[in-house]
Amino acid sequence: MVSLSAIQFCSKPNVEENLKTIETLLETLQVTTEHVVVLPECCLFFGGSDKDQLAFAIKNNHSNFATNALSQLASKYGVYLVAGSLPLLVEGSIPEDNSQKFTNTCLVFSPLGELIQSYDKIHLFDAKVSESDKVYAESTYTQAGEHLKIASTKSTKLGLTICYDLRFPELYKKLRCLGADIITVPSAFTATTGKAHWQALLQARAIENQVYIIAAGQQGKHANGRETWGHSMIISPWGVIEACASEGESIITTTYSRKELARVREAMPVMEHNKFTSKLNSYE
Repeated sequence: MVSLSAIQFCSKPNVEENLKTIETLLETLQVTTEHVVVLPECCLFFGGSDKDQLAFAIKNNHSNFATNALSQLASKYGVYLVAGSLPLLVEGSIPEDNSQKFTNTCLVFSPLGELIQSYDKIHLFDAKVSESDKVYAESTYTQAGEHLKIASTKSTKLGLTICYDLRFPELYKKLRCLGADIITVPSAFTATTGKAHWQALLQARAIENQVYIIAAGQQGKHANGRETWGHSMIISPWGVIEACASEGESIITTTYSRKELARVREAMPVMEHNKFTSKLNSYE
């Protein structure tokens, strides 16, 4: 049996406080079997400026303090820890303004604390939310990733995505083609976009690709005034919301069923029926 969990909280621009919150929530788990836990995007540092995140990335590059702390949590609690994302320095990246860049990177640790996979966010959130005057320009300091990643546990395969990636179904389709049975979605959706689209997008990605979705979100009002939506969810391959977080700090858990996954895929073999994956050239 494999258990799936998503942790939701409101990250601060303080690594020690965030680590304490994560550990407090991990302590509530009863880990008796293989267990996958997903943290939100920017799990160890959120609410500060982009320059603050760059300083975080530079410090971690020198000492690995954040990476080591996450590794220790995975080992201490015996879980596969999908550590949402944190800024990691891009070596030698000097843009025209002479400032370095970082990647928004998801790290996956084994129950032994080993780093088994990493994924750099591909789609960066450069957008103006229509109901507000807030303009988001993630690419100012963040360098986009270029590679899709799968993390293998003993029993299953995890496709890795981050937040804004959710709006690009082609990415999720490719992860399914690469063998993903579960796709993780650590996020920091804004309150505006989350209310409008979060649940619909998550259910669509689960249904289209017949995978489990584990979506762990930031929730609350952060130090920089940004408000995130939360509503962390775990969704079945049939699109059923099996667990959903209320507001505030929480951890939600459900069970991964390989039998249910196989039943859904056998009853409606959409991957085999999809003409755009099996016979793409004939439509050119």
